[in-house]
Amino acid sequence: MTTIGILGAGKLGTVLARLSVAAGYRTLVAGSGDPSAIALILDVMSPGAFAVSASQAAQQADIVILAVPLGKRTSLPLEQLRDKIVIDSMNYWPDVDGVIDEFEGGIASSLVVADLLSGARLVKAFSHLGYHQLAEDARPQGAADRHALAIAGDDDQAVAAVSDLVDRFGFDPVIAGGLATSVRFGPGSDLFGVSTDRAEVTRRLLAHDSQGMHDHAQP
Repeated sequence: MTTIGILGAGKLGTVLARLSVAAGYRTLVAGSGDPSAIALILDVMSPGAFAVSASQAAQQADIVILAVPLGKRTSLPLEQLRDKIVIDSMNYWPDVDGVIDEFEGGIASSLVVADLLSGARLVKAFSHLGYHQLAEDARPQGAADRHALAIAGDDDQAVAAVSDLVDRFGFDPVIAGGLATSVRFGPGSDLFGVSTDRAEVTRRLLAHDSQGMHDHAQP
């Protein structure tokens, strides 16, 4: 059985854990402290998921999802994430994290995270929808009203594995391109916060590129 590790036991982490359990994955969730502190939360919010330490989640999981505030990125179990498929669902929020110079200037935040997680196979996903949208809009394969999620990554095998996971979680995966293209569905983009189908996700990703080229052409 594939094991999914989720670092972060907040609203996003518990929703992803619930989707993971429903998809049939062994699901490990880590908070910021003693696992016993989140065990009751998981029993209520994500029944079937197991509370573990961050180190245990990273070591035992086949795929690890980062669902912590970006400002806490340096507290991640970096060594245990080496060579792992890691999903970055974090976004840069200056109001929450404070102004962090390395994330300023419009750079894709996942490029900075990838540098931090040396050796990890990083994929951006679960980042452009809110936790409530992920909880409410998941649908089985083939559903007429199924929504889609954008994905970006530089490792083709990791992207394929995450695409399968997104599909099993209840969304159509749409690959945007490499990690740098994750700005196409980051904060401030036309896709951010929009829950819609595959065709519209694809259209908005392409429109972002067209808008960027138009802006670049302005005198």
